[in-house]
Amino acid sequence: MSSQRTVEPQYQGSIDCARRWGRQQMGLMSNETWLVDPKRLVFVLSRYKFVAKMFDGLARVLEIGCADAFGTRIVCQAVGELTAVDFDPLFITEARDHWRPPLAPHFAVHDMCAGPLTGPFDGAYTLDVIEHVRPEDEKRFVANIVASLTPEGVLIVGTPSIQSQVFASPPSREGHVNCMDLPGLKALLSGFFANVFVFSMNDEVVHTGFHPMAHYLLALCCGPRPASKLEGRAG
Repeated sequence: MSSQRTVEPQYQGSIDCARRWGRQQMGLMSNETWLVDPKRLVFVLSRYKFVAKMFDGLARVLEIGCADAFGTRIVCQAVGELTAVDFDPLFITEARDHWRPPLAPHFAVHDMCAGPLTGPFDGAYTLDVIEHVRPEDEKRFVANIVASLTPEGVLIVGTPSIQSQVFASPPSREGHVNCMDLPGLKALLSGFFANVFVFSMNDEVVHTGFHPMAHYLLALCCGPRPASKLEGRAG
């Protein structure tokens, strides 16, 4: 590659980037998606783009359930400092091994159901995670996120809708133990935030349409309730 030159000089930056930082390798989950159902990767990455747009300029951001962190880079580009956690050590190892500069998030193994993370963070987001949290643990999960935020912190929760599950694959349904509809998701999060705005999503399009037809839900939560008002809500 050291002697390679592109025919059109404006594309030489691609060669120079590979020389400097190497080539990006997909993580385990993103690799499977790209090989088996590549269009789904567009849908997944568009959820990260939504978070990046909402959190643009925030100083400290937390991702809960980053898996292989392939989409994390989109948010990392928009915020000051990003910490990405997952409760599975294998995925954190994968994320660290395959990450490439110049962006540099912090990775850690952490189970949000077990307790909050030392912050505080200006924003937190969790995509395709809460549907894997057992209903009896969901309030503790959210309460620990709130405890990791600043008093003005914001949270984004993304999850497939319960209506979408009739179209989900058997392996997907096996892990989805807590899918909700829009009213259910809003009711849960409203117990912890003063304002909860839930958007519908189909494929890569975010909208405010008829929520029972939404394949995916994105909740933007603002105004964490004070800890004194959350007593007994953590379950």
